[in-house]
Amino acid sequence: MTTDHHITHIEVAPGFHPHERELAALLFWQAFRGKLGRIMWPEARALEFITSNLDPEFALAARDRNGNLLGMAGFKTAEGSLLGGGFSDLAASYGWVGALWRGPILELLERDIEDGVLLMDGIFVSKEARGRGVGTALLSAIVDTARHLRMSKVRLDVIDSNPRARALYERQGFVEISKEDVGLLRYLLHFRTSTRMQRALAS
Repeated sequence: MTTDHHITHIEVAPGFHPHERELAALLFWQAFRGKLGRIMWPEARALEFITSNLDPEFALAARDRNGNLLGMAGFKTAEGSLLGGGFSDLAASYGWVGALWRGPILELLERDIEDGVLLMDGIFVSKEARGRGVGTALLSAIVDTARHLRMSKVRLDVIDSNPRARALYERQGFVEISKEDVGLLRYLLHFRTSTRMQRALAS
């Protein structure tokens, strides 16, 4: 796929370069630290795990005209997801004891894929690039990716502590289809509900 998007000198293209891996991991952590911090802490080990397990095959990267990384969006299919890694990878970063309790909790946060539906697996933009249309460009590229893969819908989940992201998704045609209360996990995750949103794609 060679789909590129230009919005005020923003280009979105598949994957990320090897030299961008550490920055991509840092941006991912900054975006999701509020959600995952108590599970993935300490920060050094979280960054180690994320850096090792980001998969460029399931990433779309936004860059400025000078090639600087501004943000990324991930997606999940039956073949994999943006942040991969299994129990052994967790153990490599946190030790076996640390992996034993983190693994099941992270598994609870996983979202199942559906036939004909592309699952967006996270979107994050650097603080310096926010408000420049990067998120909109990445969402547009996710939709194009879904069409390229012959999917009929795009699905995502947004937490109640991130109203700004939900507003962006609504502007881009996503509608709420269900809401889930995380129950006692709220004490670990810093949010109470997760809303599933979906956008149907014209055939």
